[in-house]
Amino acid sequence: MKGLELSELYYNKFGAGMIKEKFPEYQQKTAVGLAGEGSDCFGFDDELSRDHDWGPGFCLWLEMDDYKKIGQALSNEYENLPLEYKGFKRIPSQWGKGRVGVIEIGSFYEKFIGVPHVPDSLERWYYIPESNLATCTNGKIFTDPLGKFSKIRNTLLDFYPEDVRLSLITSRCVSAAQSGQYNYARSISHKEYFAARYAEVKFSSDIISLLFLLNKKYEPFYKWKHRAVRSLTILGEFMYFKINEIIKADNHKIKISKIEHISAEIIKELHHQGLSDSKSDFLLDHCPSIHSKIKDEKLKARDVWAA
Repeated sequence: MKGLELSELYYNKFGAGMIKEKFPEYQQKTAVGLAGEGSDCFGFDDELSRDHDWGPGFCLWLEMDDYKKIGQALSNEYENLPLEYKGFKRIPSQWGKGRVGVIEIGSFYEKFIGVPHVPDSLERWYYIPESNLATCTNGKIFTDPLGKFSKIRNTLLDFYPEDVRLSLITSRCVSAAQSGQYNYARSISHKEYFAARYAEVKFSSDIISLLFLLNKKYEPFYKWKHRAVRSLTILGEFMYFKINEIIKADNHKIKISKIEHISAEIIKELHHQGLSDSKSDFLLDHCPSIHSKIKDEKLKARDVWAA
């Protein structure tokens, strides 16, 4: 059983009744679900994931005023719910405190994006780690009658402002071209095999990140990013297997060929989205066209090599 399914069943069995009985006046003001840190929130959990911070449990999100009024009392009632359900028991880790239970809405988002609300400037958007945005918008909301928690969540899920997306796409194209199409072969020629392996992995990582940006989806934490790419509508399945082929190949010429194949498919998608009209097969040559579409002058002046 997946953690998300277990958590929702656990809430329906014990949590919903507890809230209705103990806090009836707050029943329509409490958002409940499971989101945040953990493979279960992404649906990537398996038997190996159950050694810590996995098991029956859910989040209850309250506005600040309500949190001040009933936060502690609701936490006490939550802690009194059965520890085991359907044969599973949550085993909290040293660092897992606060992942489930009663959480103030603003503090939940502030933990991941630095502010308790939707970022109010391009600057703020730009500096939020993408995996943090993926983390605070994953999982499932079981109920949110008030809609305050979901309003922030849904606005974040609408994705980056377009200028930020364009800036990040430009940076990823720069980095992927440099690491994969340029430095990998040069490192092999110099017999710098550590540098070559780093360039290979950097290229693969940048391409995955680029693909998420082209799909307007947030890229998760590194250990799930390759797995998650399969879910993407645009080139997801293709790129999952091609990245695997690069990593598994033991022949440098094969790796170079696959790097070029992947780059060519990315360039086709850049054309399809109207982001570039360059005919070059080198990703770097597409960056001026993409970058020129950024409207915000301050963001446009940012060094794309440093992103």
